Amino acid sequence: MGDISAWIGSKMTRSDRLDVARVNALLVALGDDPIANGSILPPLYHWLHFWDVSAPDHTGHDGHPQKGGFLPPIELPRRMWAGGSLRFIRPLRLGQAISRSSQITDISHKEGKSGKLAFVKVHHEISDDHGVAIEEQQDIVYREAARQTSPLPIGGDLPSAPWQNDIVPDPVLLFRFSALTMNSHRIHYDRPYALAEETYPALVVQGPLQAILLMRLAARNLSTPVTAFEFRGLSPAFDTIMLHTCGEAHGAGAKLWNRQGNTMTMSASASTE
Repeated sequence: MGDISAWIGSKMTRSDRLDVARVNALLVALGDDPIANGSILPPLYHWLHFWDVSAPDHTGHDGHPQKGGFLPPIELPRRMWAGGSLRFIRPLRLGQAISRSSQITDISHKEGKSGKLAFVKVHHEISDDHGVAIEEQQDIVYREAARQTSPLPIGGDLPSAPWQNDIVPDPVLLFRFSALTMNSHRIHYDRPYALAEETYPALVVQGPLQAILLMRLAARNLSTPVTAFEFRGLSPAFDTIMLHTCGEAHGAGAKLWNRQGNTMTMSASASTE
């Protein structure tokens, strides 16, 4: 793996406007009511903005933009959003002009059970005319190609959590979320590609979608707004299998997790302090 440490410190800024149509498209897709322009942006819905659009000749076979732009040209073929943490400083409102300043803060390499791994940390600041409103650290992991097909989660008759919402992430929802986030990675909507070329057993549920479902559960059950949120992907979640979004009160916030059968796919924590 070549020396890519020169990418540490790389910066990029994008501008956008908080779009009521995009936000309502996802709210309705999840079964929630639409909201009016000028309303407070639901937490994590800034992910529907700052699209990374690449021309056909700058798009890789997997659907991602070709490597070597803002993100380093890591040779490992599989790239996924591994997790992240956010601090919500003050609310943003639909219709506002916003900007996102991004900087690569760390690149590291490890050897795991599945082979070579590379981790890239990106710090984002989302701002409006009054300054920074959201601080975010995004953790990206690069992996070797899988040697064999991943198994589907095994069913388990586990007790219900104090808070729980169940959803079947079908291909329609995954396609809509990919479109609303301009995420063209083919594992989320191209079943033959996901099975034959990346050796998954089904379509893969987007990590940010899993995180939004966890945040949604926290926001519904906590009496005050979430000010900090942290999440970590544990195992892939797949389409057409019931996804249990679970949580419980913990201090001034909540512990949260997603599972399919008895497989934990994501853990998270939310704080209101």
